[in-house]
Amino acid sequence: MDEQSSLLTLFASSFFAATLLPGGSEAILFGVLKIHPQLYWTALCVASLGNTLGGLSSYLIGRFLPDEKAFLKKYNGNRRGLKWVRCYGSPIILFSWVPLIGDVLCVAAGWLRINWLWVLLFMVIGKFTRYWVIAEALSN
Repeated sequence: MDEQSSLLTLFASSFFAATLLPGGSEAILFGVLKIHPQLYWTALCVASLGNTLGGLSSYLIGRFLPDEKAFLKKYNGNRRGLKWVRCYGSPIILFSWVPLIGDVLCVAAGWLRINWLWVLLFMVIGKFTRYWVIAEALSN
């Protein structure tokens, strides 16, 4: 697979992994870094960008949920994510990369109208750090 196709696949997988759709981008990142080790930083940035945009799409979904009942129905009564975002605010979005709860945190931040710039900042930091740790573990 050529570099451009590898990066496009990585972007798509990281985007969808951060949405409500199931999937993981770690295996794709691993493959890209094994086939194209010279793309180390590019791959980290592409994966982080895709995953962040996917997380922001979940944030936008939250902005359109009309009330708490709709939120709880969408997340099967999961009040934990909503409680955490209410309690900790935008810094909790550092954990938006965590499987299962990350999506809930992003949607809750949108529903609670947390400032999107702060959400973006903490999301980028959390998601980039996660991919960097994974890439470092794979390269050693």
